[in-house]
Amino acid sequence: MRQPSRVSILSVTQVNFTIPPTTQKRAPGRAVYLSFALAMVVLSGCNSSTANASADSGKKGKGRGGGAGGAVPVVVATAVQRDVPIEIQAVGTVEAYKTISVKSQIAGQITDIYFNEGDYVKAGDKLFRIDPRLYEAQLAQAQANKEKSVALEAQAEANLEHDIANQKYAALTADRTEALVKEGIASRDQGDQLRANANALTKAVEADRAAIESAKAQILADQANIDNIKVQLSYTIIPSPLDGRTGNVEVKLGNTVAPLTVELVTINEIEPIYVTFAVPEARLADIKRYSAAGNLPVIARPQDGSNEVEQGVLTFIDNSVDTTTGTIKLKGTFQNKDRKLWPGQFLNVTLRLTTQPNAVTVPNQAVQNGQDGQFIYVVKPDRTVEARNVEIGSRVDQDLVILKGIDPGETVVTEGQLRLQPGSRVQMGEGRRGGGRDAGQGGGNGGKGRSG
Repeated sequence: MRQPSRVSILSVTQVNFTIPPTTQKRAPGRAVYLSFALAMVVLSGCNSSTANASADSGKKGKGRGGGAGGAVPVVVATAVQRDVPIEIQAVGTVEAYKTISVKSQIAGQITDIYFNEGDYVKAGDKLFRIDPRLYEAQLAQAQANKEKSVALEAQAEANLEHDIANQKYAALTADRTEALVKEGIASRDQGDQLRANANALTKAVEADRAAIESAKAQILADQANIDNIKVQLSYTIIPSPLDGRTGNVEVKLGNTVAPLTVELVTINEIEPIYVTFAVPEARLADIKRYSAAGNLPVIARPQDGSNEVEQGVLTFIDNSVDTTTGTIKLKGTFQNKDRKLWPGQFLNVTLRLTTQPNAVTVPNQAVQNGQDGQFIYVVKPDRTVEARNVEIGSRVDQDLVILKGIDPGETVVTEGQLRLQPGSRVQMGEGRRGGGRDAGQGGGNGGKGRSG
């Protein structure tokens, strides 16, 4: 840009060239000729300098786009062909497989607690003991009542036998007397009296039989009462209904509880355990189609940044879509043998539907957005770039699946795209390959590529 200034200084120097006075006097025509020649030299020098300055300026103007200027340093990666899992990402929460709220079924005072808060318990392990003395006394009374009913039954049976014997004798006597009455030996009044006595004894036998049935029914009632009290008595020991981990004990030793009112402790079954998450309803058809072929794997990762991964399977698809969020609720079941998953914990969940074979992948930062859609700068063998429109598929970690536009093994630009235009020459430094591996140290001015 400063060439014209340099030319101006040169022209002044040329014009001020001094001609000896003797020459001016002796040959004025020659002096004029020399002056004209010098002026032509100055003009041609100006034109040459201006042309060179314009050429240099033109070269710098193409420098940002490559052209005849210097190469643009970029970071590149290689498009890789591999089997790519088709997955759905979501955020889920851990949910206990079963949750039991332990309550007392009888009234009484808590006399023993057999565990500590937070202990793991097995099904059938004792948790609490309620004072059993009241129910033991009620059981003894019920058993005594039953014995009394048994005695009454025996008495009724004895009465029945006695009355049957009397009834038979009275009936025979009445029959004989009626025969004597017909012969005129006995009076009719005496015969009627004996018949009435026999009929009364018959009714007494029927009453005895009814008393026996009543005694038997009372025995059954007494036995039912005994069984009921035994059940009440069994409630004085409260066992664990499942394998799980106990929570906070709400009622302490010595407190009195009422039936089915106070929650004593909550137990969560965490082996196995659920992970609940929701996905957009648009993916429901894919989930149903792929799950029909077998159990879909579910992968859960903690949100603390650790690399621990838990494996499970999809076991539940809700029967309706949540209309407020447009999502469908799913559950994965995890064995959780090491008890790393905890109820209420938030997780990053991946539902793997299937695997896409021979997919072409590139790092996601290679894909750019333009007026005509998404494109990628591809480095040609002559180290110039072309902008190629692409069709992208699913995202896999830090890579994108390219459905159309890129072939396996092609080199794509992952950093430095802002300084490029089609035809730019580049100086390449290797970055991460499209397969998710680090390519190591980059070469030239490109430096070290990013690993993600």
